[in-house]
Amino acid sequence: MPATPAVPFALAATIGLALWAVASQIGHRAEPWDAPQFWSVFYPLAIIASGVLGLAFPTRPWRWAVTIILMQLPVMALGGSGFGLLPMGLILLLVLTLPAIGLATLAGWLRKR
Repeated sequence: MPATPAVPFALAATIGLALWAVASQIGHRAEPWDAPQFWSVFYPLAIIASGVLGLAFPTRPWRWAVTIILMQLPVMALGGSGFGLLPMGLILLLVLTLPAIGLATLAGWLRKR
């Protein structure tokens, strides 16, 4: 019987929500990526968390990375962000998932070796 992905999804969602909410609050911005520490602290932490989840749950680990990064959307919605540039924001978020997906996939592959 295959393991259910509910636990890693819940972990990824919780990590993502917490990480981006803190980034938004510390930076006093509705969008986490506008926070001054986004590139130097929060985004690297998201990539590292994706790798750790990929190592812990190596079956299709890209899902955990995507979940962590895309949890910026509910943080922005709850923070009162305007959605006039939503299509461009989605493209940015999808690009931001790529390094996280890479590390999670590498970690999952190493775990399975």
